[in-house]
Amino acid sequence: MSHLKYYGLTQDPFSNAPISRFYFNGPHHAQALLRLTYAVSAMKGLAVLIGDIGAGKTTLARRMLDSLPEDEYEAALLIIIHRDVTAQWLLRRIALQLGVETPADDKLQLLGQLYRRLVDIHLQKKKAVVLIDEAQMLGSVEVMEEFRGLLNLELPGKKLLSLVFFGMPALEQNLKLDPPLAQRVAMKYRLAPFSEASTGAYIKHRLRLGGATRMPFSPDAVVAVHQRSGGSPRVINMLCDNALFEGAIGRQPTIDGKLIERVAGEVLEDSAESPVPESKGRRRPHISSA
Repeated sequence: MSHLKYYGLTQDPFSNAPISRFYFNGPHHAQALLRLTYAVSAMKGLAVLIGDIGAGKTTLARRMLDSLPEDEYEAALLIIIHRDVTAQWLLRRIALQLGVETPADDKLQLLGQLYRRLVDIHLQKKKAVVLIDEAQMLGSVEVMEEFRGLLNLELPGKKLLSLVFFGMPALEQNLKLDPPLAQRVAMKYRLAPFSEASTGAYIKHRLRLGGATRMPFSPDAVVAVHQRSGGSPRVINMLCDNALFEGAIGRQPTIDGKLIERVAGEVLEDSAESPVPESKGRRRPHISSA
């Protein structure tokens, strides 16, 4: 019998894949989404979300993309997967994402194409938005200057493009590579770790969506998960997933704090996931990786 079947689950509730259906609208994520949505709705220019490893930035970025009405926004999500992205490549990718069908190789021509496309989006009474996930990977002066140039594409009194950066704390230093760009950050929000109450609510939320009809984690198990994860959603998933597996092997109907501690000792020791203690234009979706 699989561990999912043993606990009455129909699907894995603690996968770390950024599945929109499993999005948990906890207090901090709700506040982040509210602020970032306001920034793009008001066309503020540049908004930034900062979060530590495993804080749920990617899931939040996808949730934001899905939440922007298609009849009001031409939106895209670009996920940066390596540090060797050039400003020219980035500009071409953004142009493609926003609907420029054949981006020119020449930068001036490309900027002209993008500008005309942004004007066209504006005339359709829509707002152009590009979400950049893993933005801390973009650490060159050239790239930061390119973003500043994109924010200069506007009509008199009207911005034509909103950018939202999602990244780890290093992103703040990257922005300082181009001080004028850093000064244009209109909205910044930092994702805090889950509280103990939010950790418990998150675990119940994921279990419910996974098909559970009962709560297999005891109260002391939830406390242990929170303490050992530091409130990081990714580490919560890792601990709970391993606990379900080990609990099923041991035919343990209820997962207690002792099992969580044993699992944590095995999976978090010397792990990069070990937390620091607390102290879409043509879309849906419009996602690309760089």
